[in-house]
Amino acid sequence: MRVAFVVEVTAQQADTGATRRLRRTAELLAGRGHDVVVLCAQWWDGEHDAFEQDDVTYRAVTTEPPTDGPSRRFAMALPGALRRAKPDVIHADAAPEHVLAAKTASKLVRAPLVVDWYDAPLASEASNTRTLRMAARAADEIVAPSETVKTRVRELGADGDDVRVIPNSIDVDAIREADVVEGADVVYSRRLDEDANLESLLLALAELRDRDWHAVVIGDGPERDGYERQVRDLRIDDRVEFTGSQPVEKRIPVFKGAHVYVQTARREAFPTDLLRALTCGCSGVVEYHVDSSAHELVENEDRTFRTTSEQELTEALVTAADLPQMEVNEAFAEYDHQQVLERYLDCYRDVQDDFGLF
Repeated sequence: MRVAFVVEVTAQQADTGATRRLRRTAELLAGRGHDVVVLCAQWWDGEHDAFEQDDVTYRAVTTEPPTDGPSRRFAMALPGALRRAKPDVIHADAAPEHVLAAKTASKLVRAPLVVDWYDAPLASEASNTRTLRMAARAADEIVAPSETVKTRVRELGADGDDVRVIPNSIDVDAIREADVVEGADVVYSRRLDEDANLESLLLALAELRDRDWHAVVIGDGPERDGYERQVRDLRIDDRVEFTGSQPVEKRIPVFKGAHVYVQTARREAFPTDLLRALTCGCSGVVEYHVDSSAHELVENEDRTFRTTSEQELTEALVTAADLPQMEVNEAFAEYDHQQVLERYLDCYRDVQDDFGLF
């Protein structure tokens, strides 16, 4: 199968949840033997218009990345690039300009359009642009990482039958084989931005200062200095360790040695590190927020807790600490890369059948 991905700015240029997801899917497809081309703004050096990395071909639609949001030039050049790519399936990110241009091209090349809608508008945003609504109705199928995002996309006007949930995937074998790093009782990991909401955890830990615990915060971002000041003000700075950003291969051993993983972010399309930590055997404590899908991973798990207040969070930390430790929780093996890839392939086959190609 030949799949053409449409993403103007790739993970090589901007490392975000959405770009990582598209890159991971493209590389998994290529690793399975499918023909994968990514149509994007050029991010490699030199004058050649294509570049191959990890068995994926990246082809330049424009020579420079946009400076402020999706570019009109990229959208205008996209139909021609898709005609030359001759895909069986088009897999686009959710930038409305890209979706609408790809929809035009899909009719010309007779290939169905799948839109990977990772970051949906916030529930608090009362108005949505006309182009967003048009994009939500244009796709032959929309793929969302969670039920939370699916709901937001349906609110934009997408038919619920045309939106399927395919979660982020993880390398379960790597978790099984990873070493264990002891030392952390409680772990939090995320970019420390305005949505991190780390203060909820810090206040709960301060309430438990009479107990024996050590917390590790993995991640960096614009709010880090403020959080470090907060732990000093709360007088728990000797028990909260900020490690900064760490690669996945270093995070996993910490998760395997920890007892509790806490997720308090206000916005999360899909909490991949929470999934990794739960697979590593951590008990999970999730603070519910309407624009975060984290609660979906813990709703039916015995070793997890969903909280809605600071008091509930504090109590959950105490209860979670009493659960027996594990190093691998096989209940989450269904999120392995290869199993999730099968769900994408099922999606492609379904849209091809509905499109009338076979």
